[in-house]
Amino acid sequence: MLVKDELLDKVVARVREQMTEDQAPQVEEFARQYYGWVDAADLEDRSPIDAYGAALSHWSFAGRREPGERKVRIYNPHFEEHGWQSTHTVIEMVNDDMPFLVDSTRMEINRQGYAIHMILHPVMNVRRDAEGRLIEVLPPDTEEEDAISESVIHVEVDRQTEPSVLEDLKESIEKTLADVKAAVEDWLEMRGRVGDIVSVLEEDPPDFDPEDLAETRAFLEWIDDDNFTFLGYREYDLTTQDGEEALCAVEGSGLGILRQKDSGPVSHSLAELPPDVRRLAHTPKLLNLTKANSRATVHRPSYLDYIGIKTFDESNEVTGERRFLGLYTFSAYSASVFDIPLVRRKVRYVLERSGFPEGSHNEKDLVEILETYPRDELFQISKEELFEIAMGILHLQERQRVRFFVRRDTYGRFFSCLVFVPRDRYNTLIRERMQEILLEAFDGANVEYNVRLSESVLARIHFIIYTKPGETPDYDEEEIEGRIVETTRSWTDSLYDALIEQCGEEQGIELFRKYRDAFSPGYRAGFLPRTAVSDVLRMETLESEDDLGMSLYHPIEEPEDFLGFKLFRLGDQVSLSGILPLLEDMGVEVVDERPHEVKPSGSPPVWIYDFGLVHEAGEQLQTSEVKEIFQDAFARAWRGAVENDGFNRLVLRARLTWREISILRAYCKYLPDRLDFLPGLHGGRPRQQPAHRQADRGSLRGPPRPVAPGRNRERAPERGDRRGPRGGREPG
Repeated sequence: MLVKDELLDKVVARVREQMTEDQAPQVEEFARQYYGWVDAADLEDRSPIDAYGAALSHWSFAGRREPGERKVRIYNPHFEEHGWQSTHTVIEMVNDDMPFLVDSTRMEINRQGYAIHMILHPVMNVRRDAEGRLIEVLPPDTEEEDAISESVIHVEVDRQTEPSVLEDLKESIEKTLADVKAAVEDWLEMRGRVGDIVSVLEEDPPDFDPEDLAETRAFLEWIDDDNFTFLGYREYDLTTQDGEEALCAVEGSGLGILRQKDSGPVSHSLAELPPDVRRLAHTPKLLNLTKANSRATVHRPSYLDYIGIKTFDESNEVTGERRFLGLYTFSAYSASVFDIPLVRRKVRYVLERSGFPEGSHNEKDLVEILETYPRDELFQISKEELFEIAMGILHLQERQRVRFFVRRDTYGRFFSCLVFVPRDRYNTLIRERMQEILLEAFDGANVEYNVRLSESVLARIHFIIYTKPGETPDYDEEEIEGRIVETTRSWTDSLYDALIEQCGEEQGIELFRKYRDAFSPGYRAGFLPRTAVSDVLRMETLESEDDLGMSLYHPIEEPEDFLGFKLFRLGDQVSLSGILPLLEDMGVEVVDERPHEVKPSGSPPVWIYDFGLVHEAGEQLQTSEVKEIFQDAFARAWRGAVENDGFNRLVLRARLTWREISILRAYCKYLPDRLDFLPGLHGGRPRQQPAHRQADRGSLRGPPRPVAPGRNRERAPERGDRRGPRGGREPG
């Protein structure tokens, strides 16, 4: 706050220095109110000169304004031209103060894709002369009769220098301000229309059930009691034009955002609608509550709520409609469902049809479901649909599973979808995947969503999928749910299923509890869950740090000369310098290595070392033929039970066991002159003689092995270059 006060003092000092004696007090008052409510953090990097220039620029822009005039200016301030500068594009506005100006402006700027970096929106009381010139900026608490309350808005957005783009932004903001003005000016008159309709329903009601009429009147009185923000109103007559039925707007009846912009009639041909929707126009249903197919330009960026009241002739035939557009207010969303006309009838129907005893656990759960049900849906849904969906939600019983419910709009303009997923599984990526599934399934043109996270184990996502006009896509609810289930399944879910499948329910559940959170993200990205089951069973055999688990396999995505080799060790990590020479002596080249630490619940950690090997056997190996003898020979070499030398290459080259190799090694030691046909093997020398050892290894290997294209000899950090993505890797 101190930074802001110091900055404002410098701005005021500059005003007194630069402005004339008669102007300085007014500009000073303007500047103080201009920055009065701004967050101090927004001014941290602002120089006093630029802060002074911005305030003075807006003061000059507000210098003359006709009553009711909307003033909008968009520019990129340069010091030489404007006396101040900014890295952003600046929007300045001056209007008569009224509700929704700031919300609506901010909403339109965001809709255009601009990020807002700063916004100032003081409301100032000013005095102007007959020609609209600004004479005086009055104190905020003034009670002067001739004071004019004006909204001064300063917005800084992403810099844009293209003149046509800036002009488009200006036009869209001006249109938004015009809609705000129209809605505010006609607000009382629109409420008056509600009173007129209620009076007609009382004095000259159509032939409907008295209870329905009473509930409709109660609902209209309820929306008039600050539960609905009226934005537009228009009357329509059901007529015949050129042999086709149409809803034709009554000229001069439009209010708010539905004011008619020209003198011509506005009509909507019913022939353009699907047959089942056309029939609804003649259905003797008094009230229609739904969503319009356009977003609000005023207040908040939701799709407009639509309230239609049909009109009838003496024969009880539909003659037209009185239509309100707007948005339900916060109080409508926070009120109990038992206090909202029309909604309370649906709620009572669901509770009575459920048959649950009053005060029972099931009834309390059902009431909670209805109280937290998406409120817009409660206005629109039929009581039968509400019963089916509410009971479906109740039957979930807090189980961590995925469920999908869908309701089609009466007029076929959108599909309302409720998706329940385990809360700990929900994230933005999952939501985006579900959106894609629903848009594809319903051939959607647009989507809205709302997420509810509570103390429940389930997250609820409410999607509204808006469809293309005139299209009625077919869909399979079970097939859609199946796709959603699949896209929300986690690696852990698949591990659970794989453990149950391979180990049985009792042992599988026990192992799942132990290993559910044991595997690292790197392991999960590299191996399928059913591969993890095999690894789990190997880890379960380890009893001490002396035990060694192994698995030699061939990844199906890799070339014929490639092998995968896993080592399992309990406790601390092992040194790779002790492992790599053993593998090289067995006739393989280590091209990569990835360690994974596994942390079973209640047990010491286990390290899995996954090696990528290229063998020298010269032909395709069947891992089933060499797996056991390779692992047996490696384990004995690891423990020092057999020597580590070039003879161990014969495991892969000649399919010899460690015993057969030991015999051959003995022959070579005791009959060296008779075994010259095996150059390099007869040395059999211990590792502490590096010169002789190297000669032996070289004579066995022959010329250096060429590296396959793209193969990287570096180990762990570059392993991806050798194997590529391993998300689907399975042992061959």
